[in-house]
Amino acid sequence: MITILIVIHLIISILLIAAVLLQSGKGSTMANVFGGGGMETVFGAETPAIMNRITTALAVLFMVNCILLTTLSFKHGGPSVIQRELQKKSSPSAPVESPAGPSSPTTPSTDVPPAQKN
Repeated sequence: MITILIVIHLIISILLIAAVLLQSGKGSTMANVFGGGGMETVFGAETPAIMNRITTALAVLFMVNCILLTTLSFKHGGPSVIQRELQKKSSPSAPVESPAGPSSPTTPSTDVPPAQKN
């Protein structure tokens, strides 16, 4: 269910971006200089009203889908990524057994010079 909503969310996002970019701005005088003014003649005289309605509908769908995705992710349950990582770090690790070898205590060798601090 969440996967379907995410796919729908991506489609709505792309359509919303396209709808916003297709709208002409209020001060489109510079756009007319570079050939941007011909868009009104392609879509007809009703373009601003139709594009405003499409943009509004897509924005409402986007917000409703965001709310649905948020509520479903909380209902989905399960720990978050941060909680899982904290559980991994706080769980005690298994005790490390020393390899079988001589049972004599280890003493530092006198042949090795002491480490120098840099």
